[in-house]
Formats: sequence, C-alpha cells, structure tokens
Amino acid sequence: MQSLKELLEENKKDTIFTIAQFIEKHIAENWQIILKKNHDQLMDAYHKAGDMAYGTYLNLLYLTIHQQLKEAKLNPHPRLPGDFDISREWGQNAEGTDQQRWMWSTIHQIKTGEPIGTIVTIVFHDHTQFRLPRSPQIIGLTETTKDTIVEVLSQQSNDFKHALEFTVEYAKYLENQNG
Repeated sequence: MQSLKELLEENKKDTIFTIAQFIEKHIAENWQIILKKNHDQLMDAYHKAGDMAYGTYLNLLYLTIHQQLKEAKLNPHPRLPGDFDISREWGQNAEGTDQQRWMWSTIHQIKTGEPIGTIVTIVFHDHTQFRLPRSPQIIGLTETTKDTIVEVLSQQSNDFKHALEFTVEYAKYLENQNG
C-alpha cells in the first residue's frame, strides 16, 4: 500500500479528503482482521470494562494511521478517533444492538500547527455484547472548529443533530439516577 506521505505528495489539493480516503482504505482492508487477530484481548477488555473495549479496538485500528500521519508530518488533535467526551451516540433500535458513535479529530501540520481539516470516525457497535455490526466509516471535513464541525455534521445527519454530547448525556443520566 502506498504511504500517506507519498499519496499527499502526489495530491497537493484536497489534503483532508486524501487523508480520509487513505483511512477509509485502511479500515476497509483491516477492520475485520484486527477484530479477529485481537479477539481474545478485546473480549477480555469487554468483560472487564464493557464498552471501553471499543476504545481499545479503535486504538488498535488507528495504530498504523498514527504512524502514517507522523511520517507525513501531521498531528491529529485529539488523537484519532477523537474526544469521547464530545462524541455523540444514538441507536437504530431499543435493544442497543445497532448503535453509532460519531467523534472527530482535527489534523494539524506539525511544522506550522495549522489545521488542515477534520476526520470524523463513525463506529457502529452493540451494547449487549462486543460486536461491530459493520465497518467504521470516515468523513473528511474542511471545518476545524468544534462549532463548525457540529454544524456541518448536524446538516448531514438529523440523528447527530438531536443526539447529546457524551458529557451532557451522562450528566442527565446521573441526574435521573439521583433524583
């Protein structure tokens, strides 16, 4: 596979979209392989920590991407797949077997610190067992601030628009538990 650095040198325009395509290709080729290769570790993580095992999986999935970004002199902030606290989640059914969580990282040039765009990761998952019903998806955006990212994603998905950030959702959950 061509390195991200080589791909970016060939495609001077649309940098964030080139990065998004590179990540999409990596995910398409590796998402199931990583699940199978790390099955025991992920199942152990799920039994010990529940849904946090999906974070372990995403860290494994993005390991190569982080190496490629570093070689291309790019830095994601926060680390891919993104900041869990501002992520949004919703489900396709009441059982919780087909959830999706959207989170993002802004990509910066290491040399200048200049943001070049944002990578949104959509991870589909199950709350009843450790299972990814389908491949994670990627969206590349030219927007780089939280407000503009939320605005664009809200235009793309009505579910995203109406979902709460994790910290807000969790605060409401705790409030309901206490009162």
